Amino acid sequence: MLYGIAAATTALLLAAVLTALLRVPALRLGIVERRRQRQRPVPLLGGAAVVLATCGVAVAMERTGVAPLGAWVGRLLVAGGAVAALGLVADVGRVKARVLVAGTAVAAASVVPYEETGVPAGLLAVGWIVFVTIGFKALDHADALAGTVGVLTAFGVGACAAAELMDGLAVLLSVLAAALTGFLMHNWPPARVGLGACGSLFTGFLLSASAVFTRAGYALAPSAGVLFSLTALASADVLLVVLSRRLAGRPLLRGGPDHVAHRLRRLGLTPQGATVLPGIGAFAAVFVGVLMHIGWTALSGVYWVGAVALVVVLMLLRVPVYGLRRPVPTQSTQVSGPLRVRNG
Repeated sequence: MLYGIAAATTALLLAAVLTALLRVPALRLGIVERRRQRQRPVPLLGGAAVVLATCGVAVAMERTGVAPLGAWVGRLLVAGGAVAALGLVADVGRVKARVLVAGTAVAAASVVPYEETGVPAGLLAVGWIVFVTIGFKALDHADALAGTVGVLTAFGVGACAAAELMDGLAVLLSVLAAALTGFLMHNWPPARVGLGACGSLFTGFLLSASAVFTRAGYALAPSAGVLFSLTALASADVLLVVLSRRLAGRPLLRGGPDHVAHRLRRLGLTPQGATVLPGIGAFAAVFVGVLMHIGWTALSGVYWVGAVALVVVLMLLRVPVYGLRRPVPTQSTQVSGPLRVRNG
């Protein structure tokens, strides 16, 4: 227990320091967000700081024998690192969405425990890992949102792992949660550093693959319910965007201000409120998922999570987001620079 606390504390401090240090070279190298305009450029190497802090602390624990993680957790870190590297390439240059999906699918296929899930369920698990990983990338459309949801989900999946006596996995998830917390010190609105594809893909991959591992050996239907609850917010955001773009006749891969936080801002919430409110929803869903996993509540709880998520999606669909013209900057506003709006 003490080793886990020490590891998490180290990861938090390391991520906070690395995020601050990597901000300057990211600005100098031009690794900044290109999808939106702000009053100032926001560098995207915050995700690299999270990856380095998580993997560095985890490897140090394994090498020193302080908290052995196990062979599967080591394989998970290698696959997660490969996904993070692909995301870093996407941050630096341009990578097509299908390349990100294919790369994530290969990494997911290498970590799914087929001997416990069976091949058919294992293939479904691969698809689910890819879906959640891309969903977390989509959550990075607002400052601190992906990081906040990542911390909450990491604690939830970590609790499930601890209930299954998977101590190494539980420690890894606590380290990830701590690293994201250190990063959030710089990412809370208004953000000084962004998570980027590197950090969001890494976070989504580790969380979804870990959740699959904790449910390996359980029946398929109950496992699907628990996994959905643990990642309900990411799933709801993807559903919202897909329905919105289909109904508007827009291409699915064409970015737009149509995600959860975008619509909440249209309703008048502040940037902080547009992060806190979805965070509360994510916490509630994760809490239900943990209770279902450990058997403290009926598996029918997933119906409540799904019903609430569907109602929220349908309500947010009514918020107009397309065809809204931006105000033309006047001479007095051009001094401070253009307003940066994230579309994804």
